[in-house]
Amino acid sequence: MLNQEEQVINRWRLVLGKQSDKNLDFHGNHQELTSLQTMEELLDYLYQQASSDDVRNDNSSRQGSLEKSKLNTAEWITKIRKLFPKQTAEILEKQALEEFHMIELLTDKKVLEQIQPDMNLLKTVLQLKHLMSGEVLQTAKKIAQQVAEELRKKLENSIKRSILGRLDRNSSSPVHSARNLDMKKTIRKNLKNYDSETKQLILQNVYFSNRVKKYSNWRVIIAIDESGSMMGSVIYSAVMAQILAKLPFADIKLIIFDTSIVDLSGYVEDPAEILMSVQLGGGTNIGKALAYCEKLIETPAKTCVLCVTDLYEGAQEKYLLNTSKNILESGAKLNFLTALDETANPAFDKHLGQKLANMGAFVGALTPEQLGDYIGKIFC
Repeated sequence: MLNQEEQVINRWRLVLGKQSDKNLDFHGNHQELTSLQTMEELLDYLYQQASSDDVRNDNSSRQGSLEKSKLNTAEWITKIRKLFPKQTAEILEKQALEEFHMIELLTDKKVLEQIQPDMNLLKTVLQLKHLMSGEVLQTAKKIAQQVAEELRKKLENSIKRSILGRLDRNSSSPVHSARNLDMKKTIRKNLKNYDSETKQLILQNVYFSNRVKKYSNWRVIIAIDESGSMMGSVIYSAVMAQILAKLPFADIKLIIFDTSIVDLSGYVEDPAEILMSVQLGGGTNIGKALAYCEKLIETPAKTCVLCVTDLYEGAQEKYLLNTSKNILESGAKLNFLTALDETANPAFDKHLGQKLANMGAFVGALTPEQLGDYIGKIFC
């Protein structure tokens, strides 16, 4: 752990930049040094947009540092939000846009069109779309559509296999193929034929299982916390809602929430529209969102509520817990997904999460593929 003097030196090094005295080298372990060096590169990228009176670097060094970082504006915005405190990141963004004129993403659709559409760019678009207008905003929406469609293509087949490809072990299949072989049932039914002398299991009958093709009358209610910390999960949730809506097993309802609630059930097949409706940031009232979900439950035994949230409740925790209890006692499935993305690496209120888990709710982080498998297990 760094002592106070080392912490002060690290802060001064970030203020003065690479041209500071060598005695101001960063201090810390490997992970801390990597983080500090990346923060310095992000600051270099910003302040090297300034004029020649840049206090952090002289003119002779400016080109070398830029070549090393190889950042673009989209990557820069995404990284500062990850590494710096929220208030600091907002100050840096304001300086970038107002003082150093890094406004290409907000004013020039050609610049936006030239950047390769990917998750980083989409995250940046969602963070800044409230500042966009006209043709730039329409271009941003096209980026959301393109990235969402690429994610759908990447995930859809595996999700369908997870859900529709699960074995229905309650009925036998007329199709005798290795793919449909029910190994557990075959062994169990032939145990009476075990030859103790040769230590071999004699298979008199081999069993095969049908694959599940259809479910009926399930309702899946997806509630998405639109706070800024959940951005990656928001994107994947919108795409997952589209994929699930195309499957034959359920009716999909979708809402986004902060302290207010917006019902976007009519747009589940258009994730770009959902994403462009999201207002990142603000407060969070999870209990209020769950109360709305409760109203959408018609047949509890055939209902699954998926609340995608980091569980940092801004309202009264007691109301959230009571509403959760009511949903569970009704017989509906209640799930809190603390992260839904490619890494499933959550940061959430573990204390509240444990209380909900003790009630019987599922609380945990899942990749989209894992969610598909999980839903398949619920509905089989």
